[in-house]
Amino acid sequence: MSTPVSESNPVQKSVRIWLLAGLIMVFFQVVIGGVTRLTDSGLSITEWAVIQGTIPPLNDEAWQQAFDQYKEAARKQYESLHADMTLSEFKVIFFWEYFHRLWARLMGLVFLFPFLYFWSRKWLPRWLMRRLGVVILLAVLAAAFGMIMVASGLNDDSRTWVSAYKLIIHLGIATALFGYLFWTLLLASQPPPEDGAAAGLRRFGWGLAAVLIVQILFGGLMAGMRAGLLHPYFPFFVEGGRLLDALSSTSGLGFDHFIDYEPSTFVKALVQVLHRATAYLLAGLVVWFFIRIRRSADRSSRLLAGSWWLFGAVALQFLLGVLTVVNSIGRIPIFYGVVHQAGALLLLIALLFVNFQFRNKPLPS
Repeated sequence: MSTPVSESNPVQKSVRIWLLAGLIMVFFQVVIGGVTRLTDSGLSITEWAVIQGTIPPLNDEAWQQAFDQYKEAARKQYESLHADMTLSEFKVIFFWEYFHRLWARLMGLVFLFPFLYFWSRKWLPRWLMRRLGVVILLAVLAAAFGMIMVASGLNDDSRTWVSAYKLIIHLGIATALFGYLFWTLLLASQPPPEDGAAAGLRRFGWGLAAVLIVQILFGGLMAGMRAGLLHPYFPFFVEGGRLLDALSSTSGLGFDHFIDYEPSTFVKALVQVLHRATAYLLAGLVVWFFIRIRRSADRSSRLLAGSWWLFGAVALQFLLGVLTVVNSIGRIPIFYGVVHQAGALLLLIALLFVNFQFRNKPLPS
C-alpha cells in the first residue's frame, strides 16, 4: 500500500524511489561511459541499431565480422593503438561499448513502465510531469549526441578517438540530466528549505555551480584529448617543464590547430593548465563557501550537513585529480580516471543539495 501524500511530502513514496533509481542509473551510465572512453572501447561497435543492437555477436563468424568492421571503420585507432589486438582482446572493448548502450536501453525501460503505471494511478502531479518531460528531452539529446560523438571517430583516418568537442557536449548533456533529475528528486522528497533568506549565499552557490560545470567540461576535454599524458606531474611546473615548453611553442598556431588538436602539444597543454587552474579556483571557492555557511546565523541542520558533504567531496575530488594526473604515464589510469569522473558527479549533487537549501519559493504541490 502506498504511503499517503502530505503538504511537506507531496509525492508518493514509490514515485520518489523510482526517481532515485533513475538518478542512480544515470550516475552509473556516466561512469560506464568513462570506462568505455578510457579503455578505447567507444569505436568498437561501428553501427547503431536500436533493436538489433541489443543482441551481441553470437558465434565466431559474427565476432570476426565485427572485428573486421572495427579495423576498417576505426583504422587510425586500430593501427595506432591496437595493431596486435587479438579477437579475445577485441571482445573486451566491445563489451564495454555494448554494456554502455545496453544500460541506456535499460534506463528507458526502467523509466517507461513505472511511468505508465504511476500516470494511470494519477500519482504524478502536473509539475512533476513537466519536469519529467525535460528529463526525457535531455535523455534523447544525450543519446543523439552519443551517436554523433561515436560517428566522429569512425571512417576518419586522421582521428584516433572521437572528437573531444563532441564528447564534452555528450558529457555536458548527461551531466545536466543528472543534475536536473537530482533537483527533481529534492523537490519531490525534501521538506521546505529553511535557509531561503540567505540571498548572498544563494548567489555565491550558483556562481560556484557555474565554475563546477566549466570544470567538468574541461575534464571532458582532458579525457578526450588525452591531455593528461603531456605532463603527468604535480604540481604544475616541475620535472622538466613540458607544460611551459608546450605553451611557448605557438609559432604557426592557428584556429585549425584547435580543430585538429591531436598533433598539437600547445592545445593539450592549454587544456591541462585550464583544468588544473580551475581545480585550484574551485577548491578555494568551496572552502570559502563552507566558511561562510559555518559563520552564518540560524543555519539549518540540512545546510550544515550539506556544507560538510560539499567540503569532503571537493577535497576527495582534488586528491583523485592529483592521483589521476601523476599516474597518467603512457596511458590514462582507468581506475583513477573513472573514480575521478564519478567524484565530479557526487560533488555536483553535494553543491545542488546545498543550493537547494537556499530556495525561497514554495515547493510544488
